[in-house]
Amino acid sequence: MSDVHTYSSDVAFTPAVKAIQTRKGSREAYANVEARGGWRTEIDENLAGFLAETNSFYLATAAADGQPYIQHRGGPKGFIKILDKNTIAFADYSGNRQYITQGNLSENPKAHIFVMDYTHRRRVKIWGEARVVEDDAALTDALMPKGYKARPEQVILFRVAAWDTNCPQHIPQKFDAADVAQALALRDARIAELEAELAALKGQPAPAMP
Repeated sequence: MSDVHTYSSDVAFTPAVKAIQTRKGSREAYANVEARGGWRTEIDENLAGFLAETNSFYLATAAADGQPYIQHRGGPKGFIKILDKNTIAFADYSGNRQYITQGNLSENPKAHIFVMDYTHRRRVKIWGEARVVEDDAALTDALMPKGYKARPEQVILFRVAAWDTNCPQHIPQKFDAADVAQALALRDARIAELEAELAALKGQPAPAMP
């Protein structure tokens, strides 16, 4: 990474942030976290497993003058790939052709990934630097989810500087429509099975499926 920090969490806890933490009484708690090594800096099994199950996240970048921008990225589960213990990669699909994220990264590589898991009320924050790769067809093909109906335009490589998790406070629990449909289908199949067993015990024909 381009910046050198005393602690990994310094990527977010700037002197200005620490000053406010001191004024509001939380600096000591976070200093204890720093003393224990700070935030994690490598992709471990927990983070890899979390990312493998996600189908959606937000990618934040900023222009050279500091103007922030957040872009949604999505795909089937598994579309986020782990290349090594420090690198996340994904195929970047053709969209509205505004290219704000790519323009920002061309002059300011600092980026942030924010992942929400509404089902289990979990969230992960990842700080790092990102770059766009436009001329590597083999890498693009390797990262493109098989059978997914989208046109890959390029690849984004994200090098992790630090990552941390949040508590579930205030996260509403939501479920993907596909997961709900699958759960309902399994429930309906089980109901039909039990009704057939009950009808057999009573010596009556099973009720017709709707």
